[in-house]
Amino acid sequence: MSELFISDLHLSPTEPGTVQTFLDFLAGPAREASRLTILGDLFEYWAGDDDLADPFNARIVAALRTLSDSGVRLEFMAGNRDFLIGAAFAGAAGLTLLSDPCVREIDGIRTVLTHGDQLCTDDIDYQRFREEVRKPAWREAFLARPLADRKREIEALRALSEKEKQHKPAQIMDVNADAVAAMCAAHRAQALIHGHTHRQGRHEHLVAGKPCLRWVLGDWNPGRLSALFCAAANWRFSV
Repeated sequence: MSELFISDLHLSPTEPGTVQTFLDFLAGPAREASRLTILGDLFEYWAGDDDLADPFNARIVAALRTLSDSGVRLEFMAGNRDFLIGAAFAGAAGLTLLSDPCVREIDGIRTVLTHGDQLCTDDIDYQRFREEVRKPAWREAFLARPLADRKREIEALRALSEKEKQHKPAQIMDVNADAVAAMCAAHRAQALIHGHTHRQGRHEHLVAGKPCLRWVLGDWNPGRLSALFCAAANWRFSV
């Protein structure tokens, strides 16, 4: 059984190169896998499942559905940009929604999957924001607003976030080693796969005296393909 993991594509009409790279990936390499798991931030942002009819969104959903219908198992975990993706999107795209974090056995290796943003515990302001917007009451109230209003607010929040990043120390936007160890220990994991930081790499950690490998997925902009391939104990990045 071969598995592919990707994250942080940030698909948007303003990045046609990345979009085409993704569509080519779905029509090509992804067809060779038994399962494709997307660990968040598939879109630059997602304002709600009532935006499925948007031509750009419909194009991406159709491509995902084609892959799913071909027999590849397709799974999605929400990221910080697209945590409003819901059941309607999942049904249209033919995929299964995953909780964050979740555990999977891969080649006999107990592996915890997460988007990765909750591991960036040094960024206290972001963690407070994340906690607020993930509350069911906040989600219900936000999705009750008109779609156009939601998009305007999201655009404003994105602009503010980009401005704030210019003044944040780089280290607080990376994962915290203690948070990594705590997640691996809580799930008795031998491996951890996440995205979010855009810092593709392989890291070794000791958790309770036992090794735990951390695989960080890279982002896809501008038009760069970054995927983790796992099969028969051969884990490697495909770029």
